[in-house]
Amino acid sequence: MSDETAQNYSPLARRMSFDPWSTASILIALLVLAPIAAVLWFAATPTDNIWPHLMSTTLPRYLGNTLVLMSAVGVVTAAVGAGAAWLVVMYQFPGRQWIQWALLMPLAVPAYVGAYALVDLFEYAGPVQTALRDTFGWSRPSDYWFPAVRTRWAAVVVLSASLYPYVYLLARAAFREQSGAGYEVARALGVGPWGRFWRVGLPLARPAIAAGCAVAMMETVNDFGTVDYFAVQTLTTGIFSTWRQAGNLGGAAQIAVLVLGLIVMLVTLEKFSRRKSRFFTSARGQRPVSPVAIKGPAKWLASFVCIIPLLIGFVLPVYVLSTHAMVAAEWVAPGLLRALVHTLVVGGAAAILTVLGGVVMVYGVRLSGKNLPRILMPVTAIGYAAPGAVLALGIFVPLAAIDNRVADAILSITGWDPGLIMTGSAAALVLAYVVRFFAIAQGTADAALGRVAPSLPMAARSLGQSAGGVLNRIYLPLVRASVGSALLLVFVDCVKELPATLLLRPFNYNTLATRVYDKASLENLTEAAPAALMITLVGLAAVGFLARANR
Repeated sequence: MSDETAQNYSPLARRMSFDPWSTASILIALLVLAPIAAVLWFAATPTDNIWPHLMSTTLPRYLGNTLVLMSAVGVVTAAVGAGAAWLVVMYQFPGRQWIQWALLMPLAVPAYVGAYALVDLFEYAGPVQTALRDTFGWSRPSDYWFPAVRTRWAAVVVLSASLYPYVYLLARAAFREQSGAGYEVARALGVGPWGRFWRVGLPLARPAIAAGCAVAMMETVNDFGTVDYFAVQTLTTGIFSTWRQAGNLGGAAQIAVLVLGLIVMLVTLEKFSRRKSRFFTSARGQRPVSPVAIKGPAKWLASFVCIIPLLIGFVLPVYVLSTHAMVAAEWVAPGLLRALVHTLVVGGAAAILTVLGGVVMVYGVRLSGKNLPRILMPVTAIGYAAPGAVLALGIFVPLAAIDNRVADAILSITGWDPGLIMTGSAAALVLAYVVRFFAIAQGTADAALGRVAPSLPMAARSLGQSAGGVLNRIYLPLVRASVGSALLLVFVDCVKELPATLLLRPFNYNTLATRVYDKASLENLTEAAPAALMITLVGLAAVGFLARANR
C-alpha cells in the first residue's frame, strides 16, 4: 500500500474502529433519553384514547392552573430574586454581610414542606387564627374575615419563596461581574437609583435573570406535593390521577407530552428572547462595583425588604417544624430510621452513578471527537427539564415489561420465580434520579474538564498512558472539587425529589420525602416534622457549599 493510500485509509479506519469511550457515551445518552422516548411512544399509541374526553373535561383546568402558576411564580421570583440581588450588590445596609448568604437558605426547604408549615400556621385551628379569636373574643368563623389558605395564590407564594434563590444566585453573580464605571457614569449624568437599575443593571443581567426564571418555572411544573396539598389541579396532578387512579397509561402519557411541550416552549422562549443580546466587558482595568451606603430610614427598609423572602421561605417553615418536632415521638420510630436509610442508599447510589456517567460521557466525547456523541450530549439535559412524574411514566412501564419477561424466563428454566427485579426494588427509583439530574453532573463535568490545559493529557499520552490512565491520573485529581460539588448537589436533589419517588417506590418503601408527604397528607404534621427537618439539614449542606463557592 502506498503512502498516499495509507493516509487516505487512516481517517476512515479511525472512524470505523471500535472506540469504547465513544460507545460508552452513546449508551449513556440513550439510557438518559429512553424514558422520554417511551413517553412519546405511549402517547402516540394509546390503547384507549381518552384525549377527546380530557379535552372536554379536566384538561383545560389542568393547563390553565399550570400556566397561571408558571407565570405568577416566574414574575414573583424574578422580582424578588433580582431585587434582592441588586440591593446586596449595590448598597450597604445593616445586616448585608449575612443577609446576602442567608437569602440562599430557602433552597434547603422543599416547597411542599413550606406548604405544610404555612397551612399549619394560618389555618382556622392554627396559632394565628386562634390568637386572633382569643384576643378579640371572636367565637365563630363568621365573626371575622381571614384569607383562605389552601388556594392557588397561596401555592404561588410558597413556590416563589422556595424557588427565588435560583434567580437571586444568578442575578447576584451577573451584577457583581459588571463594571462599576458604567454606574459611575450614569450617576454623574444624574440618573437616579431606579434609573441605574432599569437602564444599566437590568439589561446587562437579563440573560442570567431569564435563566433563573426558566429554572424556577420548570420546577413549578414539576411540583406535586405543594399543588396536591393546596388542592390545585395541574398537569402533574393530572398525570397522577389519569395513570394511578383511572388506570389509563395512554392518557397520562398524552398529558406528559403536553408538559414536555410546555417545557420546550419555555426554554425556547428564554433563548429566543436574548438571541440578539451581546454584552462584553473588558478584562483589563475593570473596576468592580462598590456598594454605596444607604443613609437614614431607607437603610432599615432595605434590610426589611431582603429579610421578608427569607422569613417566608426558611424561617417560618423551620420554626413550625421545630415546634412540632420538639414534642414528636417520631424521632425514635423505626419507620423514620428506615426512611433515612432508604434515602441515603438510593440518593447516594444515584449521585455516584449520575456523576460517574456524566464524567464518562464528557470525557468520551472529548476523547473521540465523533459527531454522534457530540450531538447527543446536550440533548441529555432534557431529563432535568422533564418533571419527575413524566420520567416515572417513561421508566416504570418499560421496566415492568422487562421484569416480567425476565422473571418468566427464569421461572421456565429454573422453576424459581425471582419476582420483579427492577420495579420491585429501588433500582427503578435510582434510574429515575439518574435521568432526572444527569444534566447537573454532565454540565459540571463539562465545565471542569474544559478548564484542564490540553497539554497535560497530551503529555501523559506521549508518556504511554492509556485513555483511562489519563482520566484517572490527570483529570480526576484536577477536577476533584467540581466532582464533589456535583455529587453533593445531585444527592440533595434526590433527597428532595417527590413526584418520581411517589410513583416508582416499591411497596412499603419510604424515603424521607415520601414519609413527609404521607404523614402531612393525613394532617399529621407532628410526625412529619422530624423527616422534614432532616431533609432541610441535608439541603443546608448544599446551600453552605454554594455560598462558599460564590464568595
